[in-house]
Amino acid sequence: MTAVFPASWPVGAAALPALGRAIMDVILHIGAHRSGTTSFQRYLRDNRAELRARGIGFWGPARVRRSVFPGLFPGPAVARGRDLRRRAEGRVQMQLAQCRAQGLRHLLVSDENMIGSARQCLRRAALYPAIGERMARIGSAFGGRITRVVLSVRAPDLWWASAAAYTVARGHPVPSPETRAAIAQNPRSWRDVVTDLACALPETEIRVTPFEQFGALPDALFTACTDQVAPAAPTGWLNRAPDLAALRETLNARGEDPALLPDAPGRWQPFDAAQASALRERYADDQFWLAAGADGLAILTEDPSRRRAGPSLPPGAMREGHAYDIRPKGRQSPLA
Repeated sequence: MTAVFPASWPVGAAALPALGRAIMDVILHIGAHRSGTTSFQRYLRDNRAELRARGIGFWGPARVRRSVFPGLFPGPAVARGRDLRRRAEGRVQMQLAQCRAQGLRHLLVSDENMIGSARQCLRRAALYPAIGERMARIGSAFGGRITRVVLSVRAPDLWWASAAAYTVARGHPVPSPETRAAIAQNPRSWRDVVTDLACALPETEIRVTPFEQFGALPDALFTACTDQVAPAAPTGWLNRAPDLAALRETLNARGEDPALLPDAPGRWQPFDAAQASALRERYADDQFWLAAGADGLAILTEDPSRRRAGPSLPPGAMREGHAYDIRPKGRQSPLA
């Protein structure tokens, strides 16, 4: 008896390579603002050709804000009978399909405005109060295909200072003493931001990178995002917050009172000593929580180039001590 094989099998076999091509990791780098995002995005643009050769696509703010997410979030625009959110979701799916058709295996999307804006944070005196709703909408737009989200955190006294300087330089008013006090007293911290993010994207891996380690190292941040070796030639630190002198000049040019800011050089610190101390203490609590596992919600990622101390001192240091100190080649004993 001669076996007869279904004619559809070769079609199924031929579909397997296509299925492999259809699988693409989507990685979101969501900032936060004032954490080296501009430098990181410039680094990715500078290395776009090499990344493309590796099968890694990149969407930056210019593309995301112009042609990917418009309509995804409610705004003052008149819908005119159209469902702008559904149109935005369809546009995201269409562009994802185009990336898969090009053979990309990874898509890295970097835009800090996905989670809100620094101006909104200052208006609400809270760290990204709408991150949960915004990221839930983005997760829906990507059809649940987001595999990883990378969030950068920064000491809040310095983050708020940088955000305030950035917004003032862009035409917004100087935060009032009442606003600064409300920020310092608000219990919301990066822990709450991470928790809201995890609730919005429960099936997505969340990695947290400290600005203090990654802010000036876009190549290290790339590796933290993708688990791949980073291209060389990192970009310098871009879009730094203006100092007090520049901010006073900006206020004067706008016809506002430069005396709203201290007449001093260097970085503007809008908080007094007690307020800054409270913000730093909250950040220390956040760091302990992240290092302890973040209740299983996120992974604290540290720069692997930073080496911790070993389990014991090196042999040379172990020879030092009281007996070593009183020898002529060491420090002299005070009794000598």
